[in-house]
Amino acid sequence: MKTTYHGDNLIQLTRLTAFNCYFVREQDGLTLIDTGLPGSAKGILAAAKQENLPITRIVLTHAHGDHVGSLDQLSQALPIAEVAFTARTARFLSGDLSLTADESQAKLRGDFVLRQTKPTRLLAPGDHIGSLEVVAAPGHTPDHIAFWDTRDGTLIAGDAFQTKAGLAVAGVMRWLFPFPALATWHPLTALETARRLRCLNPTRLAVGHGQVIEDPADLMDRAIAEAEQRLSNGQHKEKVAHG
Repeated sequence: MKTTYHGDNLIQLTRLTAFNCYFVREQDGLTLIDTGLPGSAKGILAAAKQENLPITRIVLTHAHGDHVGSLDQLSQALPIAEVAFTARTARFLSGDLSLTADESQAKLRGDFVLRQTKPTRLLAPGDHIGSLEVVAAPGHTPDHIAFWDTRDGTLIAGDAFQTKAGLAVAGVMRWLFPFPALATWHPLTALETARRLRCLNPTRLAVGHGQVIEDPADLMDRAIAEAEQRLSNGQHKEKVAHG
């Protein structure tokens, strides 16, 4: 697992060149954001040992298998660590893939997996866990959240954006790495989320797939404009097809 450092507090852990999870340094140890693909626990634990810091919290952005794959193994290896995710994510991990009445009834996409680990704390938008603020970020999945580091303006956005093969809003295809787009549930909601995340004016953008970007505002603006154009074209085509 490759380790890359960004600023004083963010440590990027990358497996198979394209799948990221993150450590965030806190005074009491490390917060782990996402648990990676199945089989990632050994590498994550080794990376924490290299930092000589305990993993005190495990948090999740959403319930896709490449983000929760090693949750059970890590929670077993770290029995005193706080485990925190949303009630919506908990439902998905339990096998309940139903949509709520207030959500788009579009087809769920991507790899939702069953996991046995229960949260020790349920998160909701606006909550703080360590130095991180929880930010609602649905679109890629209904349960998606992001984490905003209030100390330095780092945004850990999960799959709300990707930077592998070029910065893109969830749902916008990058043919050199198409998987985040193919796994996106509702592109219009993802676009609305991208606009809200851009309004945070992040100093650094960290994503589930691809490199971390410093001073990402201009690139985020371009990605949002591209998503707007693609959705506009798609909606136009749909109207023509049904007209």
